Amino acid sequence: MTKKISPITVAGIIFTILFFLLTLKSPRSVDETIESLLVDYRFLLRNILNSPPVPKNILVVAIDDKSLEKYGRWPWNRSVQAGLVNRILSGNPSVIAVDIFYSERETEGRDSELGRSFKQGNEKIVIAAGFDMDTSGVKETPDYLLDSAILEVKNHSRLKNKTLEVYNFKSAIYEIYSNAILGHVVSPPDMDGKLRWEHLYIQYRDDYYPSLSLMTAAIAMKKNIHDITIHGAKGVELGETFIPTDLTGRMRINYIGSENTFRYVSAMDVLDDKINPSVFTDKIVFLGTSAISTYDFMVTPFSARIPAVEKNATVVENILNGRFIKSVPVSMVSILIIVSGVFLSFLLPAVRAVFGISVSILMILFFAAFNQYLFTYQNTYLNFIYPFSNLLLISIVFAVYKYFLEEKKAKQLKKMFSSYVSPKIVAELIDNPDMAGLGGYRREVTVLFADIAGFTSFSESREPEEVVTMLNEYFKEMTDVIFKWDGTLDKFVGDEIMAFWGAPVAQPNHAELAVRCAIEMSERLDKLQRRWKAEGKYILNCGIGINTGVVLIGNIGSVDKKMDYTVIGDHVNLGARTEGMTRKYDTRILITQYTYEKIAALNGNNIIGHIDMPVTEVDTVKVKGKKVPIKMFSVIPKPHIH
Repeated sequence: MTKKISPITVAGIIFTILFFLLTLKSPRSVDETIESLLVDYRFLLRNILNSPPVPKNILVVAIDDKSLEKYGRWPWNRSVQAGLVNRILSGNPSVIAVDIFYSERETEGRDSELGRSFKQGNEKIVIAAGFDMDTSGVKETPDYLLDSAILEVKNHSRLKNKTLEVYNFKSAIYEIYSNAILGHVVSPPDMDGKLRWEHLYIQYRDDYYPSLSLMTAAIAMKKNIHDITIHGAKGVELGETFIPTDLTGRMRINYIGSENTFRYVSAMDVLDDKINPSVFTDKIVFLGTSAISTYDFMVTPFSARIPAVEKNATVVENILNGRFIKSVPVSMVSILIIVSGVFLSFLLPAVRAVFGISVSILMILFFAAFNQYLFTYQNTYLNFIYPFSNLLLISIVFAVYKYFLEEKKAKQLKKMFSSYVSPKIVAELIDNPDMAGLGGYRREVTVLFADIAGFTSFSESREPEEVVTMLNEYFKEMTDVIFKWDGTLDKFVGDEIMAFWGAPVAQPNHAELAVRCAIEMSERLDKLQRRWKAEGKYILNCGIGINTGVVLIGNIGSVDKKMDYTVIGDHVNLGARTEGMTRKYDTRILITQYTYEKIAALNGNNIIGHIDMPVTEVDTVKVKGKKVPIKMFSVIPKPHIH
């Protein structure tokens, strides 16, 4: 017979397949919202754990608010800008990246003046080239733009329909752009408006053009456009440096921090000669705007308003220092999801709730910690949302299923055993439902029978109300004692009480517990007798018989009517007969040799001291159904009132 598959396993396998497919599909609606937000938190936590150093060889000349206050609103005339560029060039920087568009003509003279300043840069100046998606009014591609196209492209077929394609070149002022190296600044944000990626190249018509940051890094490394090679859907090779990208040619930007992470110099201070040009020597200088009125800002994981020029500076820093965020391959993420999901799906149904939840929590915490470790110390991105969600959902299904299932079992056990055993035993059964063994099993137990002597004649000579009142009083006291000694109250049969020890919870000392219970039952009866005598009532007495042996235990009765958790077998019958012999030997408590031997085996032969009562062998009797005669022992309690 095949074992039934747990609903937890079924749900786990379904979740695992779902997240495996999502990993392969990688829907943008998830990757650019939830997953990207989780990447932002990884950036923030990384800077707490291991903040990256701020580069000293990159600085930003910012056209800031105080510059606009002195030199007027933006855009400045190009003669002022030419003076600013010349002043920076006089410090002999390694490269100047001009993050400014020049898409409209000012005057031929001023345009030419700025163009001469760029030409003076001698292959050190990179200017932002404007492209857009507008297909209307498409112009001819100027010759100077073709000089900035990447010539080396490998695996060209893998770029088809993947690279970001633009349709219009907006910058067309020949005097300015023909004398400088160009780099695009097309930066589409994610769906939530944050900029997390750099398109290292874009496609314009049949050619691919580098970004402003990529060209700036190339010049800083003493390279040129001929040293850049595109490897389709894998990355960009710049000299000896390989920059990993996604399938579309994007590099994940490894932000250092919020705005003003890099050193800023005010353009006004440069123009007013308050800054010594030596500050720029051998530096990578970015020229751009930071004034609020210029509106050239972006949203990043660290900031809601960072100057776009600082984003470009960050990309250059990443390339120069090799601080690339590598991505764990989709194949590895898929394997991780399948292995962890299948493992948890089959493990959880086989373990108890507390252990299963503990394992789930540990796996989830380990994955989260390992994910952050990779990001913080290895600059490695591992998809978080799909493996994490898979583990979390499987764990939630397990917890909910176990909760309702065990809650149902707990109610059943409580309903079934609350009238049989003490609250302590009920609580233990709820915590360990497997101990109940409700399907029927054999186990060694000790049974106790207590019967009122002469009850028939007493009940016939008294009013029913008096009989019931005294009987209930007697039963209450005896039941309290049974529960005190963690016994299982089997049933009341007329004036007889039946109880047993050793089930449903295993009790290695069940024989001793039964004898101790019998002694206290005797003591309670003594107190009742004294009270009944003082009240002038009839004095009830009882006999208690105890036997130990292997019996059949289980729910017995009619499945759809009434079920009782009880014990049956020869040793139960022997216990009942032992109680009947208490009259013959004039003792209140009589135990069989099986109970005696059980106590002796657990506590040594000195059982008298252990149960604090003298034990006397009274006879060896032949019991019906037993071939060998059985010894009987009297446990003589304290004197009682007759």
